Amino acid sequence: MAEIYVSTDIETDGPIPGCNSMLSLASAAYLKSKTLVETFTINLKPLPEASADPKTMDWWSSQPDAWQATQVDQKDPLEAMQLYSDWVQSLPGTPVFVAYPAGFDFLFVYWYLIRFTGESPFSHSAIDIKTYAMALLKTEYAQAGKRSMPEHWFDPLPHKHVALDDAIEQGALFCNMLAENTRLEA
Repeated sequence: MAEIYVSTDIETDGPIPGCNSMLSLASAAYLKSKTLVETFTINLKPLPEASADPKTMDWWSSQPDAWQATQVDQKDPLEAMQLYSDWVQSLPGTPVFVAYPAGFDFLFVYWYLIRFTGESPFSHSAIDIKTYAMALLKTEYAQAGKRSMPEHWFDPLPHKHVALDDAIEQGALFCNMLAENTRLEA
């Protein structure tokens, strides 16, 4: 089966799952050709035992539109994660988790999947876009941020801290990088 690159972005009320809650989860499933196959987006109710991180909430106060987007039609985490797991498993290929930064987004998604569904359709792995840029640019990690990436890797898509918009934007970025890597190998 072909790989499906599941570009994923989340929004949270703090830095770690369990103590803090995932508020939004969105994924954009891309083929290697940058064909957008499907999208998924859902907002989650906060975990009853968790609390919002004050520093994160200060940041959210500077992003009122993005914050409001996380508050619409919130679902119970059990329902949300089952719907997400079913969606990932229905994709026409082998799902590969992709994020920027994967260390943050995957941590939350994996934790929520294991807690609420008992398994992860991604297994234990994820691709971090910045690390992939580091390899392509042949530079150190600190020099591989978005400001150092070539302009032609970016499509004119918004990055608004709304999970679905950011998942689509980052998925296109990853596919552009993947295409360049393929050209370099030829």
